[in-house]
Amino acid sequence: MPRQRTARKLLAGERASALARIESLQRHLESIGDVSTWTGSDDEHDPEGATVAYERAQVQSLLTDARRDLDALEQAVARLDDGTYGICQRCGKAIARERLEALPATTTCIACASATRR
Repeated sequence: MPRQRTARKLLAGERASALARIESLQRHLESIGDVSTWTGSDDEHDPEGATVAYERAQVQSLLTDARRDLDALEQAVARLDDGTYGICQRCGKAIARERLEALPATTTCIACASATRR
C-alpha cells in the first residue's frame, strides 16, 4: 500500500482531475443546449437534430461517469481516514501498491477484481 501521504497526494490529484473533467463536461453540455435553442426544436426532421441529441446523450453519460469517479475518490479518502484504504473489500487482503497507484479509488485486489469479471 502506498504510504498515507503518497496516497493522499495521489487521491487529491485524481480528485482535481475529476472536478476539472466535470466542469468541462458541464460547459460542453450547456453549449449543446445553447446550440439546440438557436437551431430549433424539430429534432425528428432536422438532419442535425439527431446529431445534437446524440452528442447531448453522450456528454451526459460522460458527466455521469465523471461524477461516479469523483464519488469513488471521495470514498477512497474516507477509507484512508478510517484506516481501511488499501484493503480489499471483498477478501480483506491488502491491495497491491502498484494497483493502488494505477487505480487509487479501487476497492478490490487484482484477484477479486478478476474473479468478478468472469
